Amino acid sequence: MNQKNIIKYKKNGVLIVDINNVYIDNDVKIGKGSRIEPGVHIKNGSRIGENVIIGPNSQISNSIISDNCEIDGAVIRDSKISNNVFAGTNSLIRDGSYIKKYCKIGNLVEVKNSIIGEKSKISHFSYIGDSTLGKNVNIGAGTITCNYDGNLKHKTVIEDGAFIGAGSMLIAPITIGKWAKTGAGSVVRNDVLKND
Repeated sequence: MNQKNIIKYKKNGVLIVDINNVYIDNDVKIGKGSRIEPGVHIKNGSRIGENVIIGPNSQISNSIISDNCEIDGAVIRDSKISNNVFAGTNSLIRDGSYIKKYCKIGNLVEVKNSIIGEKSKISHFSYIGDSTLGKNVNIGAGTITCNYDGNLKHKTVIEDGAFIGAGSMLIAPITIGKWAKTGAGSVVRNDVLKND
């Protein structure tokens, strides 16, 4: 990209790296200290907090992004993101999801209609749908909450501190108890008791 063609824009403490390569609706609000990178779309009354980095090619619609977050090429629709959350490249957060403080949503993760508790991590290649996660939950790469049985959608509950091994298939409705673990590649059809 020719640096001469990049026109930076700064107003009210918000930096837009290339004013000719972003799309922001008039009803969007962005807080002080935030940075908007090229290729970003922000629309439908979204609210961006202070000191937020919206990385290249992120798309945000009808959502709230709270302070000190980094959205690195993610798509966020109809959802709420609390403070200090990271959402990685090609992740999709949608349909009323609520990501609480200090969470990490990694690359190629989809979160749909779910609550993700504080300090929980879903780092790579996973689908979490119609689920409630507690605090400090770790979701291994390739995990899927199998929420649809062909007729109805069902709920998955994963309680505080649980560790879900890579490639786990959680067949909803199901509850994984506090501090419980699943082994890599598990197909879990029944509730897992808490691990005291």
